[in-house]
Amino acid sequence: MNISTRFAVAIHILTLIDSNKEGKSTSEWIAGSVNTNPVVIRRLTGMLHKAGLVDVRPGVAGAKLTRSAAEITLLQIYRAVNAVEEDSLFSLHDHPNPDCPVGKNIAGAIVPVFSLAQKAMENVLQEVTLDQIVNQIPVV
Repeated sequence: MNISTRFAVAIHILTLIDSNKEGKSTSEWIAGSVNTNPVVIRRLTGMLHKAGLVDVRPGVAGAKLTRSAAEITLLQIYRAVNAVEEDSLFSLHDHPNPDCPVGKNIAGAIVPVFSLAQKAMENVLQEVTLDQIVNQIPVV
């Protein structure tokens, strides 16, 4: 199973907001860049707001970052949009044969490895800031 596309779209949203400091980052404008429906953008922006990453106010067009892009890590974004539940990046197959020695023990053998792999990925995301992503986008 893939990590939810909410993660990539959330990074896209925040990168747009950061690059548009002087303008109004409305859900309609962001949706045009993401090529999706503004409702999707509003839903994700709401999740980012709840996590304290963006400021959005009803009746006021546009969203703003609550802190500098250098202070926002990809791990914070990943967690804000519930890209993957804790220790569930990798899925196990359902109902292995309990009468088979491998079938009844496979989960116990691979779950710890899966957990370590997810933690390693999250450690990498913790070290990358939104500012690093923004700086990779060519200025138009």
